[in-house]
Amino acid sequence: MNDLCLCIDLGTGGPKIGLVSLGGEVFEYELHPVATTFTDDGGATQDPERWWTLITETTRRLLALPGVTKERISAVAVTGQYASTVPVDANGIPTGPCLMWQDTRGGVYSRAAIGGPIQGYNPRKILPFIRKSGGGPSTSGADPIGQILFLMKCEPDLLARTRWLMEPIDYLTMRFTGVASATHASRLAMWLTDNRTLTHYDYDEQLLRMVGIDKARLPPLVPMGAVVGNVTSAVASSLGLSTATVVITGMPDLHAATLGSGATDMYDTHLALSTTSWISCPVPKKKTDINHSIATIPGLTNDAYLVIDNQETGAKALEWLRGVLSGTGATLSYPEMTALAMTSPPGARGVLFTPWLAGERSPVGNHFLRGGFTNLSITTTTADLIRAVLEGVASNSAWLLGYVEKFTGHTLTPLRLLGGGAQSSEWCQIFADTLQRTVEQVPQPMVAQLRGAALMAGVTLESHRLDEVAALRPPGHTFEPRSEVQSLYAHRRGQFPTLYRRDRNWSKRHR
Repeated sequence: MNDLCLCIDLGTGGPKIGLVSLGGEVFEYELHPVATTFTDDGGATQDPERWWTLITETTRRLLALPGVTKERISAVAVTGQYASTVPVDANGIPTGPCLMWQDTRGGVYSRAAIGGPIQGYNPRKILPFIRKSGGGPSTSGADPIGQILFLMKCEPDLLARTRWLMEPIDYLTMRFTGVASATHASRLAMWLTDNRTLTHYDYDEQLLRMVGIDKARLPPLVPMGAVVGNVTSAVASSLGLSTATVVITGMPDLHAATLGSGATDMYDTHLALSTTSWISCPVPKKKTDINHSIATIPGLTNDAYLVIDNQETGAKALEWLRGVLSGTGATLSYPEMTALAMTSPPGARGVLFTPWLAGERSPVGNHFLRGGFTNLSITTTTADLIRAVLEGVASNSAWLLGYVEKFTGHTLTPLRLLGGGAQSSEWCQIFADTLQRTVEQVPQPMVAQLRGAALMAGVTLESHRLDEVAALRPPGHTFEPRSEVQSLYAHRRGQFPTLYRRDRNWSKRHR
């Protein structure tokens, strides 16, 4: 408990910065919002220098807390969003904005590289990706392949100033150490590594040639949890840290969530209810379900994988509705919204909500898809709308869960809920009812990834072993499915494929 880790969880909405014990106890943290700039041509960017400023200012405040000294900070660990690209110079300083995972400006170049007639792909080009990496670039361009191709084609001056093209978590790791690095996991969204052999730390030459990207632009690969280096003297002086503090490799939020939820054993499952949403568990083998955008990626060790899938809108749907309602003069907090939702009966008096506000990836890949309310009436209330959103997000997860269970060959229960949305006990119960699974609310679900980052640092520094991580997590509150609403929510789950077939063509025509 005397050793602390400075942890950064860089979410889409902004960074959480906290001090966490190597055993996973959160000492203190701050959350700071950062806006994404969207443009009509498909651009979605954030300012990486803004991230660093917030991290710097917050770290100084945290180190000034009573009982905190720089000598207690044993490690720095960064986790967060992935599938974004930060261009930096040789010193790790950004040469331009971060192209976020919503940025689709490179879609035309991705399609030129790998596009074709089979679900948008050229089979000859996409099959080597699936065989080696387990997945492949998106034809929408909303991933590092599309982002890098966009920079190559449209931003040659920026690229001329750029040494490395990095994921945000690897960029922040370099800001602390001055060392460029990445892992199989942090570069998972590029699909450029041969994941059949997890001890081979290099990009695949064939896959690089197929998309036309120069390996020299990509940071060298090192093992997950390795020590990248020590905090540089300049950063130590600026933030009040010690140069003896080590910095471990950046880690995607998927991996940090696995650790923070304690779901580290085979088929132990967590469900993230964050800006986006996903369902994941460790599995022993590499596998891909291309039809439903489910795959496996390098896991926490070199002999296991993690299931990866993604639903583009999770708890963000409730944030969206809150913004809409604020325009009517309502200024409800999230606890007030979920409490109001409970005054509407299960089923929201017939109102359904599909949370496809930014398209969808799993279990259907369709970036044109859009969500909305169905079955509104003159008697529909605000409480009905909020409850419909809570139930709609849960029903979307239930739709995905069926395919994930088929993918793994296991009934996945209990499901450990984490993320900002999991703070709501009402929403956790709706998930239990809708998924017909036992749901465990992870303690302090908002900061589960901060805990996960610190726990990985503890493994690296030999404070504990990876197989001891699950025992370090205190038990959470458990929610059981209620029999009286089983039939209602089963019907709701069954409607989602029908709603998708109804809406997909309309959404495409009116994009």
